[in-house]
Amino acid sequence: MLVDQLGRPLRDLRISVTDRCNLRCTYCMPAEVFGPEYAFLPRAELLSFEEIERLAGAFVALGVRKLRVTGGEPTLRRDLPDLIGRLSRIVGVQDVAMTTNGLLLPRLAADLKAAGLNRVTVSIDSLDPEVFGRMNGLGTHPQKVLDGIEAALTAGLGVKINTVVQRGVNDAGLRELWLALRDLAPVRFIEFMDVGNHNGWNMDSVVPSREVLARLAGDDLRFAPVNPEYRGEVAARHTDGQGHEVGLISSVTAPFCGDCSRARISAVGTLYTCLFAGSGTDLRGPMRGEPGGVPLSGAALQDLIAGVWAARRDRYSEERGEATAAGARAAKVEMSHIGG
Repeated sequence: MLVDQLGRPLRDLRISVTDRCNLRCTYCMPAEVFGPEYAFLPRAELLSFEEIERLAGAFVALGVRKLRVTGGEPTLRRDLPDLIGRLSRIVGVQDVAMTTNGLLLPRLAADLKAAGLNRVTVSIDSLDPEVFGRMNGLGTHPQKVLDGIEAALTAGLGVKINTVVQRGVNDAGLRELWLALRDLAPVRFIEFMDVGNHNGWNMDSVVPSREVLARLAGDDLRFAPVNPEYRGEVAARHTDGQGHEVGLISSVTAPFCGDCSRARISAVGTLYTCLFAGSGTDLRGPMRGEPGGVPLSGAALQDLIAGVWAARRDRYSEERGEATAAGARAAKVEMSHIGG
């Protein structure tokens, strides 16, 4: 079994297929940075579907069992069901999932399900139109996301709902959101993280997960913890007395680096071994034989990936406190390049 320097196996691969998005969420792609003049990646630099399939196959051969398609917003990539079909047919893959804002699911969900997609995680940060419109940067109404969730459920896809929590921004409506959505799908509340370089993160904006759970409970509900289903499960799950599930992702106040089994590939084929990494390893160039070389064979590609993982020591979330106290702000890869 391939493990890194801290004994963590390689089990999950997240594949970004585009750096573009049809929202401008303040904690990911703030409009003042990613505006009309922002230079997104040219199509020629993106990995082709054939290259993504080849890379995924190499990772599966090394032990990966779960693939997640991300962005930017992955549904903006043309012919996405074709890619999902390619990934779902790789021998050894047990699960193909996608993270999305849900806006294009009403026209894509059925085709994605037919192609082999198992699950989607849909992001919605508030049911208040004013709050959600401000957070997504474009004034988009939450009903558009709710329509996407309904389309995914109708198509037979598994659904989870993600909400990023920011103090003084959307934390006042958390209980309302959970009560409204708990019958549709499990809702997971994510502590506001310092991803990328432009989201204005600070500790004062973080609402600890224990406080989130207390707000959800109020005076009339009680939650019981649920045992993890597998090593590396990022959400601490709880259920209320009626079996509704809530997940808490506490990357800031209770880091889970010790069990992290996830690798990430950017839309241009750079391998990152941490969500907060400042640099990665180019896989596209060696695969294409650039510049002027011979493309890597399948075995050589696997050896390159295995070498990167075997040397991995990332544990940024566990070290964040020291970096914050020291005032360190090292540049990190943008969230829009590698997804969540």
